[in-house]
Amino acid sequence: MTTDDIQYYFILGVSYTLIPKKYTHYVFSFFMALLMSCIMSFVITVFNVGMVEDIIILWLKAWLFAFSVAFPTVVLVSPIVKKLVGVFVSTDK
Repeated sequence: MTTDDIQYYFILGVSYTLIPKKYTHYVFSFFMALLMSCIMSFVITVFNVGMVEDIIILWLKAWLFAFSVAFPTVVLVSPIVKKLVGVFVSTDK
């Protein structure tokens, strides 16, 4: 990879490097796991203990654990899911 292959963007005068396209699967997996584990851990924590005083601490602990399981799971399972979707979805427009 050369410096010509790296893309940059600027926010408030600060330069950021974009992640190369070959890592799309991992970036997708990261954000999917982050959002799903966030939502699910909150819902399950509230379901189990209710809206108690320290719900945020309980939820953050659950979220950390859930994300540590969800990320590698999404990385491993998403190619299988893509193949399953291809079986069930028509290619006709």
